[in-house]
Amino acid sequence: MRRAWLLTLALALGAAPAGAAERARSLVLFVGDGMGFATVAAARALAGRLRGEPGGDRPLAFERLPHTAIVRTASADALVPDSAAAMTALMTGVRTRNGLVAVGPEVRRGDCAGARGRALRTLLEAAEAAGLATGVVTTTRVTHATPAAAYAHAPERGWESDAELPEAARRAGCADIARQLVERPPGDGLEVVLGGGRAAFLPWDRGGRRLDGRDLVAAWRARHPGGAYVTTRGALLAAARAGDARRVLGLFAPDHLAFEVDRPAGQPSLAEMTRAALAVLARHPRGHVLVVEAGRIDHGHHAGDAFRALTEVLALDEAVAAALEAVRLERTLVVVTADHASALAFAGWPARSSPLLGEAVELGPDGLPRPGRAADGRPYTVLGYATGPGPARGVRGRPGEPGFRLPARVPMAHGAHGGADVPLYAGGAGAARFHGAIAQAEVHRLLRAALGLDAPSPTSGR
Repeated sequence: MRRAWLLTLALALGAAPAGAAERARSLVLFVGDGMGFATVAAARALAGRLRGEPGGDRPLAFERLPHTAIVRTASADALVPDSAAAMTALMTGVRTRNGLVAVGPEVRRGDCAGARGRALRTLLEAAEAAGLATGVVTTTRVTHATPAAAYAHAPERGWESDAELPEAARRAGCADIARQLVERPPGDGLEVVLGGGRAAFLPWDRGGRRLDGRDLVAAWRARHPGGAYVTTRGALLAAARAGDARRVLGLFAPDHLAFEVDRPAGQPSLAEMTRAALAVLARHPRGHVLVVEAGRIDHGHHAGDAFRALTEVLALDEAVAAALEAVRLERTLVVVTADHASALAFAGWPARSSPLLGEAVELGPDGLPRPGRAADGRPYTVLGYATGPGPARGVRGRPGEPGFRLPARVPMAHGAHGGADVPLYAGGAGAARFHGAIAQAEVHRLLRAALGLDAPSPTSGR
């Protein structure tokens, strides 16, 4: 990792690497789903604790990237966006409504007929048209809202397989998201797709959930006879090492991949998937665009499980470090951001000796530690949630164990997103474009400008 860190340090000191160009030949875009400012700060603190350091002083790898921006995330119809709308803004430059996947805001959710002709051209579609190779890596199902917005178009994010597609939508000609990945991909198709969600591609009698009897994995292999289809970590690493593998479809679980702390030996880590994707994409000489999502950060937050959410951030950080080692920053733009924030709060008056995932310890007037107390005399936790399934007070369970929950002020079976701004970090070719407080749709335009792609059209006509 020495070369990547030296390049990053040079950028941080304001000295671009020799030969650095304003236009990027390639892009690696990392999206931490639900990774707001509080999540980054808490993950940094957790990383310190895991190293035996009392505070969160040492920056994460992506925090060392020299250019930063603050990104506004509200969707077209809500102060707090969902992942479909937020990722659509990042991928298309158009702010749309919650629940819509890369279609315009004039479309009503679930209206297949009304979505016809309202598809928005995505960054990956523009990259394919320009001859670049493309890829999507995620720890969620590859058909989930965030990765789907990179390549698919749907008036309902839940239409991941035909089992979720209403009869009216079928009659109106809508295709489910898994079918779109295989049959209607941008250009000649994504060169790399890695993640979970295998069940959306297989018929029910073969361990899937498709009702049309179709085997979309077989369809993908027929479309790309030289491509490698892999389902295990070992097979992925072998495909990455093989010099002739120019396309890879990796589906490593029927549903989402496991949280990093629960990950079985047969599943690759996010860093391993990122390295493999970059190795395959490097075989395409005209450059590439790779989107990498750490999707289970959000899932941890929804469950009130900050331990799993924050360790997913650390897994993302390892993936960013892996990318910095693999790419040449003088011709590659690396951007790390989030689709939306979470409802995590990092507050109170905790001393550095406080357990990050437990009850706060404060310093008394004498400088000695003492149990933290709220105005009612009761203890409070260092971290908590504005909404979620956790208890009203205190911690339920132990970090790392099933059922662990931090307190939530407003009880909800499924914790909500946050509407706060999110951070953006950038380094490499064209990274100086990112600064100030910007809208999410503007991020898309800056990405396109850095790659020298044509300006986005209102719709792709699909």
